[in-house]
Amino acid sequence: MRGGGKVAARAKSPSPPPAPTTIPTTSWAPADRSVPEIIGSLQEDYYNLCMEKSRKINSFVWHLLQEVDEEIEKGLEGITLNIPGNSRLMPVERITGEDFWILSRILKKNTYINGLDVRYNLMSDVGAYYAARLLQKQHKLIYLNLMFNDIGPEGGELIAKALHKNTTLKYLRMTGNKIENKGGMFFAAMLQINSSLEKLDLGDCDLGMQSVIAFATVLTQNQTIKGINLNRPILYGEQEESTVHLGHMLKENHCLVALHMCKHNMKNCGIKQLCDALYLNRSLRYLDVSCNKITRDGMVCLADVLKSNTTLEVIDLSFNRIEDVGAKYLSETLASHNRSLKALSVVNNNIKGEGLVALSQSMKTNHILSNVYIWGNKFDEATCVAYSDLIQTGRLKPDNTDVEPFVVDGHVYLAEVSNGLKKHYYWRPTYGEACSQSSNAGSILVPVGPDL
Repeated sequence: MRGGGKVAARAKSPSPPPAPTTIPTTSWAPADRSVPEIIGSLQEDYYNLCMEKSRKINSFVWHLLQEVDEEIEKGLEGITLNIPGNSRLMPVERITGEDFWILSRILKKNTYINGLDVRYNLMSDVGAYYAARLLQKQHKLIYLNLMFNDIGPEGGELIAKALHKNTTLKYLRMTGNKIENKGGMFFAAMLQINSSLEKLDLGDCDLGMQSVIAFATVLTQNQTIKGINLNRPILYGEQEESTVHLGHMLKENHCLVALHMCKHNMKNCGIKQLCDALYLNRSLRYLDVSCNKITRDGMVCLADVLKSNTTLEVIDLSFNRIEDVGAKYLSETLASHNRSLKALSVVNNNIKGEGLVALSQSMKTNHILSNVYIWGNKFDEATCVAYSDLIQTGRLKPDNTDVEPFVVDGHVYLAEVSNGLKKHYYWRPTYGEACSQSSNAGSILVPVGPDL
């Protein structure tokens, strides 16, 4: 099992308004009983606290707590409580800040739960206040996912300050909460003090240039962060200043394993800054520069650094524009020099048959490169035949690529398959495993704690 109103930084615990007590009448709590059947301590604590505080019982939370109680009864530990507000597998009643207050009260002394996932709910800054208090009092929690909860700068400040003294949380996901530059600065300051956090996701948080520079500066000294996501900051100007500072950080930092710089408006000059740093860096294994403006000229720098870099294992170049020439630069290096890269994504890069075939040819001599993703480019028949041969001979496993060959009237074509480096970054599938290896290969090849 896994998973706004604003308050000031020194706000007191808001007293939730009285509400009529109701019992869930879904299939999870039979309607013909005045009191629902309680099978475990978490359910019991939740029910009693809702009665005491005159709060409505959230039937979705009620059902999930029942499942956790069943796991605890089996003797399981290290449980992650998942309360995803975007679940499509069951009716969802999204939790609010006041709901999280009740939840935090029953979790703060529970020793069986060490992970909490409340993505896509309605916590706002009120919920962030109680999340901060939970981090101060719950000393077993190592994973917390708060993505897309309408948390603003004030809420971000509260959570960041709570982490000054927290020594147990290792993985935090704040994705999609608009903490902006102000909140980002508090998180950067936190990394100067906190020595336990290993993975931090601040993608789509509207960070500004000031906070991106602050993170780059702090990470030259921080020795515990292994993975950081700084996707889609709000940057102005064409000077690619963020890459200058992050490039300098990579020269000094020897602990960072995964760096995500999606949507940084990065061009060839920016990728050159990073490549210059990668000649010296010997720790980075996963580089994500997808959704930028990198062209074939940038591939000259990347192909050259891959001749000597032996640590990079996953590179995500999706949604750039490297075209045939850029793909051929990479192919030549992969065929003759590099023997460390395991996964390469060139999805939607305006590559035609010549470049795609060159990439397939490199896999015949390079047996380390196992995952290649090419969908969204311009396939000709030679491309379809080349990748069909790789799959049929077993050189490219079906789970390690995003295309599947099929034949119509004697001609080979390629269809899309839902595989990739991070297919389920924003959403969960309606069936199958949420963290399947084929759909989230990046975090499988380069694991840095739970998949953020």
